[in-house]
Amino acid sequence: MRMYDLITKKKQGEELSSQEIAFMVEGYTKGEIPDYQMSAMCMAICFKGMSHRETADLTQCMAQSGAQVDLSPLGGLTVDKHSTGGVGDKTTLVAEPMAAACGLTVAKMSGRGLGFTGGTIDKLESIPGFRTDLSQQEFFNVVKQAGIAVVGQSADLAPADKKMYALRDVTATVDSIPLIASSIMSKKLAAGASVIELDVKCGSGAFMQDRDQAELLAKTMVEIGCRNGRDTSAWITNMDQPLGYAIGNSIEVNEAIETLQGNGPEDLKELCVCLCAGAFSTAKNIPLDVARERALQVLNDGSALQKFRQMVAAQGGDLEWVDHPEKREKAAVCLEVKAPADGYITHMDTAAVGVASMLTGAGRETKESTIDPLAGILLIKKTGDFAAAGETIAKVYASDTAKAQAGGNKLLSAISWGDKPAPHIPLILGHITAE
Repeated sequence: MRMYDLITKKKQGEELSSQEIAFMVEGYTKGEIPDYQMSAMCMAICFKGMSHRETADLTQCMAQSGAQVDLSPLGGLTVDKHSTGGVGDKTTLVAEPMAAACGLTVAKMSGRGLGFTGGTIDKLESIPGFRTDLSQQEFFNVVKQAGIAVVGQSADLAPADKKMYALRDVTATVDSIPLIASSIMSKKLAAGASVIELDVKCGSGAFMQDRDQAELLAKTMVEIGCRNGRDTSAWITNMDQPLGYAIGNSIEVNEAIETLQGNGPEDLKELCVCLCAGAFSTAKNIPLDVARERALQVLNDGSALQKFRQMVAAQGGDLEWVDHPEKREKAAVCLEVKAPADGYITHMDTAAVGVASMLTGAGRETKESTIDPLAGILLIKKTGDFAAAGETIAKVYASDTAKAQAGGNKLLSAISWGDKPAPHIPLILGHITAE
C-alpha cells in the first residue's frame, strides 16, 4: 500500500477503505508518511469530501493514535460536552454542574484557548488554587466524590489530530467538514465519555459563519459519534453576538457563578438549560421537554451551584473566592467605553469583539502568550439595545492603560449603529439527534 495511490484515489473522488485510512493515519503519526503527502491528501479531501463511513473511520483511527481514557471504573454512563468555540462562551461552567445535579456523571477533559480568551481550563484556573492537572486516579476520585470533574486534556490524546491540524493550519485545508468533524470528535472519542452533547456555533463570532454549514457539521459529528457507539446530539446556536456579557477568564467565571445563583444573563441560562436537557434526555432516554423541566429545577433550586462548589473544593479551589465576590481580585485598570452618538446597536462583529478581548491580555495571540486572568471586557449594552451619546456601553479591564485603550478602540470599531433596532435572531437555531 502506498500513500501516492491513496492520494490519487481520493483525488479522483473514490472512497478510501477502512484499511487504507488506518494505514494513512498510522503512517503519518509515526512519521513514515511525509508532510507533503498528507498535505496533498488533505487538499484532495477538501475538494472531493468523504463519505460518512470514511469520516467515521478517520475519526476512530485518529482517536486510537494515542492514549484512550477508559471511564468504565466510574460505572454507568459518563457525559461530556463540547462547543465549537465562540466569544463569551462559558457554558461548561454552568451546564456541566447542572448535568451533574441531574444525576449524570460528568468526566470532562478540556483544553486551553488560543485566540479570543482562554479555554475552559484557563477560566477555571483563575479560581485561586483550582487544579486541572490531576492524575487519572485523582480525576476519578473527584468524579466519584462530586459527580463532576473538569481537567486538562492529556498531551497524548489523539496525537494524529494534533499533527494533522498543525499541517492543515498552514496549508489552507482547515475548512473541510470531514476534517473539522474528525478533528473535534477524535478527541471526544479518546476522552471516553459515552454521551456527547455538542454546541455548534454559527455567526460572526463562530468558525462556521453560515448556518447551513454549521448544520452540516453538526449532523456529521452526530453521525460520527453514533457510528462509534456514543450517544450524541447537537445544538445549532447563534454566535452573532457574544454569549452573556462577560468576555475574559475570571470575569466569565464570575458570570457563570451568577448564573448558577439564578442571576445570570438570559441567553447564557437558555443555552445551558438546552445543553443540560439534551444530555439528560439522551442519557436517560426521556423526552426533551421532561429533561428541560429537570434542568430548570436544578438551576433554580441551587443544586447545580452546589455541584459547582463541590467540584471546586475537590479540585483544590478556594470556596471563599466562589462565595464572596468582594474577595475577588480586580484588574489594575478599568476603562469605560462610551457610545459615540445616540442610537441602537444593530450588529456586533463578534470575532472583532473577541480580538478586542485578546488585546486586553485575556487571550493568546500565540501558544507562548501568557493570559492575564483579570483582563477582559464586560458589556453593558448588546445588539438591539439603545445607548445615548456618552453612555457607557462596556467596561474594559487590563493590567495597564495601553492594553485597555487598545481593547476599547477595537470594541468600538466592531459595533454598528442605527436609528432602529435590528431584527431579533433567536439564540437556539436547531437541534440535531441521531436518525
